[in-house]
Amino acid sequence: MAATIPGKAIGDENGHVIFPLQSAFSAVRSATQSNLDINAGAQIVIDMATEIFDQNADYNTSTSTFTAPVTGRYQLNFYTYMADVDDDFAYLQLDLVTSNRQYNTIIENVGSEDGYDNISISVLADMDASDTAVVKIQGSGGADQLDLTQSGFSGYLAC
Repeated sequence: MAATIPGKAIGDENGHVIFPLQSAFSAVRSATQSNLDINAGAQIVIDMATEIFDQNADYNTSTSTFTAPVTGRYQLNFYTYMADVDDDFAYLQLDLVTSNRQYNTIIENVGSEDGYDNISISVLADMDASDTAVVKIQGSGGADQLDLTQSGFSGYLAC
């Protein structure tokens, strides 16, 4: 027999419990983001405008931004596949930027001309209600030819 806690949790006789109002989202790129001008000295928002799911309507596809509905710890994940990576890049830096702090990972000397690479980041972020999270990229050196193809941004309220 299924058990419910009104507005909170649903469980079944096997002990499986779901929280239908728990924040969870997954979004991906709808098209390649081409020839990024990462040498401009500013972070560029990585566009992820196609939702796979958005359980609590907390992800904004027009700004590629997640907004925390409540204070808690959120598991946030991002990955991207990069094409046309110029061998003259000094570094590429991926930034997962929340209202409280910035998490980043860096690739130095990323490879050969027109090379390919992957970059990802996964964090358990402390977020307050109405804090935001967005993924950005920046770099130094090389031509403005970097393309981001297969990319995804996901997250959920962990505790």
